[in-house]
Amino acid sequence: MAKRTVAEGRRRAAGPPDAKSVEREGVELIRCEARLRRPRVEAGDGAKSEARGDSWSFLRLPAAASGRLRSRGMVSIRGELNGAGFAGTLQPDGEGGHWLRVEKKVREAAEVEVGEVVRLEFSPVLVEPEPEVPADLRKALAAAPAKARDVWKDITPAARRDFVHWIVSPKKAETRVKRIETACDMLAKGKRRPCCFDRSGKFDGSLRCPVAEE
Repeated sequence: MAKRTVAEGRRRAAGPPDAKSVEREGVELIRCEARLRRPRVEAGDGAKSEARGDSWSFLRLPAAASGRLRSRGMVSIRGELNGAGFAGTLQPDGEGGHWLRVEKKVREAAEVEVGEVVRLEFSPVLVEPEPEVPADLRKALAAAPAKARDVWKDITPAARRDFVHWIVSPKKAETRVKRIETACDMLAKGKRRPCCFDRSGKFDGSLRCPVAEE
């Protein structure tokens, strides 16, 4: 497929929803369309889930667009949603694809409502941003052997993101506690990535796209 300039890509934004790509400063720019959804409130989840449904929405990346990405795991991106700039992280959907959490402020800037089809134009970032480290992991690292802290500081932001993602992905609190202990032990032994972590969630069933509200 011939490469187009960003300007040409924007002029064609009203075209078919199949994923297309252009070049932006030497980085592939992926264009697609997807419907914005609200996450379903699970029974018994209470006010916390209600607030979640009001504060963010999500979209599932078309398979053609997801297929252009090099990773089946998390991918940090920058781009535009209906012309509004944003930075975010594509999450694995457990089926070899990706989904994107859209914060309320981004949706409002893009002037779109849940249920509408939106235009997405993005590219993976060249420099991986630092992940947000949960308080329980920070506390555990502070109490861990010095070797663990040294390795944590020395590994790449992408490796730190993998550790965080591996720790926060389980649903059970006891599994999370165990993984924090294991992560500190691995770091203390010089290991730079979580062992046997399925970043796509496809094989261990640990990751999935949110269920949309009907």
